[in-house]
Amino acid sequence: MKNIVSLILAAFLWVITIWIPYLNVGTTIGIVSIIVAMSKGSIVSPLTIFDAKYRRYIGEFFLVLAFVQIGTMIGFVFMVVPGIVISIAWGQAIYLLVDKELTPMEAIKVSNQITYGKKWTIVLGTLILAIVLVVIVFILGFIGGLIAESVGAVLSFLGAVAFLPIIMGAYAHIYAVLTQQLEPAPHA
Repeated sequence: MKNIVSLILAAFLWVITIWIPYLNVGTTIGIVSIIVAMSKGSIVSPLTIFDAKYRRYIGEFFLVLAFVQIGTMIGFVFMVVPGIVISIAWGQAIYLLVDKELTPMEAIKVSNQITYGKKWTIVLGTLILAIVLVVIVFILGFIGGLIAESVGAVLSFLGAVAFLPIIMGAYAHIYAVLTQQLEPAPHA
């Protein structure tokens, strides 16, 4: 909760950069780094997404995304469930890349290791959180809609905006729990 305003502002700034390809990749990596910083209990500034240091990870960032997407798609070909398992198993790789400065393959391997035996907890936890958030937004919209349609729309929008920092906080918590047993990573 201490980062809620920063997260909303960072997301707004990120959206503004969508039309600037090179900068947007850097700000996307900056958003990932905010999740990593939150996992360590840090207070973040929304302007950190513009730090030039994040652009140094562009090649590795795209490699991790490509490997994860290709692996997940291949898994989906084998009756959907393997695709879901792979996406969860490799889901921490992007955070490990930025946080531990691992190579793309090392990040995927470590992600697979730290999620082993915890996939159901991750899936059920995020699913329950998403359901709760959707229900809250629906209730806000419904109650606001009883007052006036525009009030319902505004309340639904505000609830949806609150989604982002809550989900990012959940991802930060998952990453913090999964990486607490890791030894310090060697620097590449």
